[in-house]
Amino acid sequence: MERRKIERINELAKKSKTVGLSETEIAERDALRREYLDAIRQNFKQTLDSIEIIDKGE
Repeated sequence: MERRKIERINELAKKSKTVGLSETEIAERDALRREYLDAIRQNFKQTLDSIEIIDKGE
């Protein structure tokens, strides 16, 4: 995910805690959060898919 999008998520989070968000900003925040979580899930899945289990057979 692009650095500027993460920065935007943080900006919206700070604004939400101080003055609140408009409906448009809430929708933008939700879309950015979904994109962020999707990226994390994809990276995690790639990590798991690359794991190879080797049974040494005792």
